[in-house]
Amino acid sequence: MRIIAGEAGGRRLVAPDTQDTRPVTDRVREAVFSIIGAWVEGANVLDLYAGSGSFGLESLSRGADQATFVENGRKALQALTQNIDTIGLGGDVIKSTVQGYLKRSEGRFDLVFMDPPWALSSDDMSGELDDLDRLLDPNAEVVVSRRHTDDPPEIPKNWRVATDKRYGDTRIFRYKKETEDG
Repeated sequence: MRIIAGEAGGRRLVAPDTQDTRPVTDRVREAVFSIIGAWVEGANVLDLYAGSGSFGLESLSRGADQATFVENGRKALQALTQNIDTIGLGGDVIKSTVQGYLKRSEGRFDLVFMDPPWALSSDDMSGELDDLDRLLDPNAEVVVSRRHTDDPPEIPKNWRVATDKRYGDTRIFRYKKETEDG
């Protein structure tokens, strides 16, 4: 696993040594950033279920202004901290469950990555997306990774599906938060 492009392109990342974390492949991450394009430049990024931090760190490498990583697993936090130090582009690590963070955060984000454990139900994910909505700037984008056989989560009414693509056993959804004027 590595940073694909940008300032830290080619640098290696370590994955948590745990069965609970399933790092997204370089191929899938490369496809996601190809879809997002220049949207990442200057973004305030939130990486939920951060694991190794590959989405947030890739964002920083490609020009995001800030990344916040939310992770609760001990081994994942160790890998995440090591990767942030290795890459050297900063980032804030929040040790918390995603649910807890979304309930108490006052942050504002315009790009969010959500790569939860595949065991997380679509109903639970739908609730988290509802909680996330209040933290998003107008026209924000949210990228969700799911097992390709899982039902897609319900999204807030003011969001639309911009991308729904399958990469092997992973399905990527990219949602856009719509402003009142479209």
